[in-house]
Amino acid sequence: MEAETSWTTYPYNYITTYTPEAESYSEQSDDDETKVQTFSMDSLLPNDLLERILTFLPIASIFRAGTVCKRWNEIVSSQRFLSNFSNNSVPQSPWYFMFTTTDDPSGYAYDPVIRKWYGFDLPCIETSNWFVASSCGLVCFMDNDCRNKLYVSNPITKQWRKLTEPPGHRSADYTAMSTSVNRAKQSYSVSVVKSKQAPGDFFQWELSIHLYSSETMTWTTRLTDVLTGWRGGDESVICDNVLYFLIYSTGGSDHRHGLVALNLSSVSSSSGALMRSFVPMPCSLTCGRLMNLKEKLVVVGGIGKHDRPDIIKGIGVWVLKGGGREWQEVARMPQRFFQGFGELDDVFASSGSDDMVYVQSYGSPALLTFDLKLKCWKWSQKCPVSKKFPLQLFTGFCFEPRLEIAP
Repeated sequence: MEAETSWTTYPYNYITTYTPEAESYSEQSDDDETKVQTFSMDSLLPNDLLERILTFLPIASIFRAGTVCKRWNEIVSSQRFLSNFSNNSVPQSPWYFMFTTTDDPSGYAYDPVIRKWYGFDLPCIETSNWFVASSCGLVCFMDNDCRNKLYVSNPITKQWRKLTEPPGHRSADYTAMSTSVNRAKQSYSVSVVKSKQAPGDFFQWELSIHLYSSETMTWTTRLTDVLTGWRGGDESVICDNVLYFLIYSTGGSDHRHGLVALNLSSVSSSSGALMRSFVPMPCSLTCGRLMNLKEKLVVVGGIGKHDRPDIIKGIGVWVLKGGGREWQEVARMPQRFFQGFGELDDVFASSGSDDMVYVQSYGSPALLTFDLKLKCWKWSQKCPVSKKFPLQLFTGFCFEPRLEIAP
């Protein structure tokens, strides 16, 4: 199956370049009265009305609209249009980007509204194993080696900014990254949770939380603590200014995973505050994926077998309720979809935004969507990428397509 026209053919900065103006009605010759005179209907529309009409286009079509003529180009590249598009356009469901190889950041982006894939190149990121976090149109990337390269970008407009290196151990054993955008203040924050084993003690883990603010353009260390019998991992998310992240048992607990939280509005946190916020997971999970869906914490987890909890038997979706202390099950993946992945690993990729959840097996380019509002599971259109060798891995992430937001 062919992918839709590549984004490299319609980059966002192309709409700011000159496009030859279409011939207007007044420029046509009237010498030959036998000729049928034609003109574009949009020439009858004032700019504000044409602008209003264009805001109802899917976001992918905005790029094509900028290549129609000089007038359309000027409209869709204006700041007023970008603002109006954000406020007045039809709802833009979150997209899903799927990497095609592990060596470079190229891949395909899926638009669930018109059910199409687009060839897509990401800015800044160098390989698919980098840490990725997204919020409200911005996507953060951090390298997985020294973990000192950190970028914030808008993957649609290709605008990006490099952040200063976060504090803490470069050689952390586990790192989790998340981001949150404050649209009212037009600002964003990035959190990095680092976990490092204490020297010579597998049960003691040093944990630190660092927060970047775009308003001050600086990092602050919000908490340092030592966990006993638990370590950090690579899953975190910010919901309603509360940082949540998963911790993993290193022995001596009935739970394999747990959830802890840090209120980012608090000026300081005392030692032991994390474990006082501990919430056990809803059941024995092979893995858990955290996401912010309309400021609600949602986890998509692999449900382990009773006799072998490390072997997956299904996938569930839960929402954190009860003041952040108890889980409510929302749905379980029907068996026909679960089996549709073929050989599903005990761990898998899953992310979401708004009311949309994406689930992807690492061993297949198949992509499943779940609408949290409609409680509906649905396969995406088949991705143009194909499996080239048996051990090839696939992964991806969800992001909101937005034109108006900049890092």
